[in-house]
Amino acid sequence: MHKDCERIMLTEEQLRTRVKEVALEVDRHYQGKRPLVVGILKGSIIFYSDFIRHLSCPVELDFMAVSSYGSGAVSSGKLKIKKDLDKSVEGRDVIVVEDIIDSGFTLANLKTLLLERGAKSVIIVTLLNKQERREYDIVPEYNCFDIENEFVVGYGLDYNEQYRNLPYIGILKREVYEK
Repeated sequence: MHKDCERIMLTEEQLRTRVKEVALEVDRHYQGKRPLVVGILKGSIIFYSDFIRHLSCPVELDFMAVSSYGSGAVSSGKLKIKKDLDKSVEGRDVIVVEDIIDSGFTLANLKTLLLERGAKSVIIVTLLNKQERREYDIVPEYNCFDIENEFVVGYGLDYNEQYRNLPYIGILKREVYEK
């Protein structure tokens, strides 16, 4: 375990097993269709890669980088698109793959935006769901894990661009992010 982690919340094996289970559920839903799978950068990249490997339906891949945060830790209240899609969503079934849902602001607004752009359907697949922090009415159609309100890192999630490469989800020690 990394020295900055208080404990491991989700092991490599737990992640591997649950991601496969959720991907197979989504795959059954999309048989006979060709969805556009949109990964939300940067945090979802490892989850996204593991998730799509278990899909047998034909898919197209794309990415967005969106945020509701400026340079601080408090939401700005505005959706900021840092990298937009390369493909059109018009008439498409869209699967948005996200690392974590916290307040729900970003995903609630992103889902609305994609539907306004003409997506046939938009579902959200998330690795982690922090329901306790939810401020916006957004529920993922597929969720791997509900977690308590802890500062988590690893498996793509970061603090200050660090810890993304940890193969597990760990709880970051409070003294690391309260400096």
